Amino acid sequence: MRRIIRKPTTIWGAGIAIAILLFVSLFFVIHSRANAQTGTGGHLITIHDRGEEKVLLSDAATIGDALKGAGITLDSHDAVEPAASQQIVAAEYQVNIYRARPVTVVDGAIRQKIVTAYQTAEQIAKDAGITLYPEDTTKLSQSDNLVTNGAGLQLTINRAVAFNFTLYGTTSVARTQGATVGDMLKEKGIKIGENDRVSVPLTTPITANSDVQLWREGKQTVTVEESVAFDTQQIKDADQDYGYKAVQTAGVTGKKNVTYEIEIRNGVEVGRTAIASIVTAQPSTQVEIIGAKLPTPTNPTDNQALGHIMMLNAGYGEDQWSCLYTLWMHESGWKTTSGNLSSGAYGIPQALPATKMASYGADYLTSSQTQISWGLDYIKGRYGSPCSAWSAWQNKGWY
Repeated sequence: MRRIIRKPTTIWGAGIAIAILLFVSLFFVIHSRANAQTGTGGHLITIHDRGEEKVLLSDAATIGDALKGAGITLDSHDAVEPAASQQIVAAEYQVNIYRARPVTVVDGAIRQKIVTAYQTAEQIAKDAGITLYPEDTTKLSQSDNLVTNGAGLQLTINRAVAFNFTLYGTTSVARTQGATVGDMLKEKGIKIGENDRVSVPLTTPITANSDVQLWREGKQTVTVEESVAFDTQQIKDADQDYGYKAVQTAGVTGKKNVTYEIEIRNGVEVGRTAIASIVTAQPSTQVEIIGAKLPTPTNPTDNQALGHIMMLNAGYGEDQWSCLYTLWMHESGWKTTSGNLSSGAYGIPQALPATKMASYGADYLTSSQTQISWGLDYIKGRYGSPCSAWSAWQNKGWY
C-alpha cells in the first residue's frame, strides 16, 4: 500500500503562491485594459458597490445591461452613476452604485420613513414628496432612536414661519427664520428708508399667518414680477465629438417680485429705481453635456478646423480667427511638416527652432494639436492676441 504523504507548506512556498496569484491578477487587469482601449474584447467596466470593486469586460449596449450581465441586481430605489440607461460608447467606465437605505424624515410633527439612495437633504426630501422652501433649514444625522427608526439616517426639517407680507403695495406669502420683524427684514436684505413705514414695531415676534406691511410715503412705488435666469453648468465629455451638446437636466427659470420707486413729472415717468426684491421661486441650474473630443486632422484643411476650435477654447473670440488663419497661412500653409530651409523654422506656427515645441508633446514634428497649442501660447505670451501677432507680421514680415 502506498502512502500519500502531505508535506507542510512552508512560508517560502506560500509567498511564491501569493506572488503568482498577484501576477496573474495584474496580467488580467492590464490585458483587460489593453483590450478595452484597442476595441477588442469589449468595454472595461469597474463597478463600485458597497465598498467592493469588480472589474469586467462587457459588450453590453447600456450600463444597466452590463450590470445585469455581471449578475448585479438593482433595487427600484437604488441609484447608479452613470445612469443605467447610459449608452456604452467609451473604452472604460467607472460605475458607482448607491444602495438605498432607510431614512426617517422628521418634518415638524410629521415623521415618515422612506427608502432612498439619494445623498443630499434636498434630494431626499424631493424623493419623499416633500416641498422645501429656500428659507427652510435641514439637518442630516444618524437616527436618534434605533428602537423606533432602526439603523439609518434621519433628516430633520426646520420650517421657516410663513406670514403675510405686504411690501410696497403687493401682498404675498413670505417665509423667514427670523424671530422678529426686524430679524426678518435683515434676513431678506430690506433696508428701511427715511420715508418707509412698518405696520408693527420691529421687535414684534413673527408668528404663523401674521400680517406685516411695509410701505413708502411720498413717491409712488410699483411691484412687478420678473423672471430669474437659471445658471448653466457644462460638463465636458471626452468621448463625444466637439460640437456635441445634450441637456442632462433642464434649467427652470425662477421668479421674483421687484419693487420700484417711480418718479413722475407732469404725468410722465422720468426715473425708476429698484428698492426691494424678493425671490418667490428659486431657479434651477441647467446641466449640459458638451463634447470635448477634438478631431484628428489629416490635411491642412483639417488643421485649420482644429486651429479654429482650439483658438476659441483658448478664450479668443471669432473676431480673431481671420487673423490667425491668415498669419499661419502665410507662415506654413497650415502644414505640420512645413520647414524653412534658411532659418530652420518648422511646423504650422514656424517655431524656431522646432525643438521649442517639444515640451508640448513628443510628437511635435507631426502633431497639429501639439504645434497649435505651442503656437497659441507663443502668441498669447508675446503679442496677446492673434490679430496683434498678424499686425506685427505685416510690419516686420515675421512674428
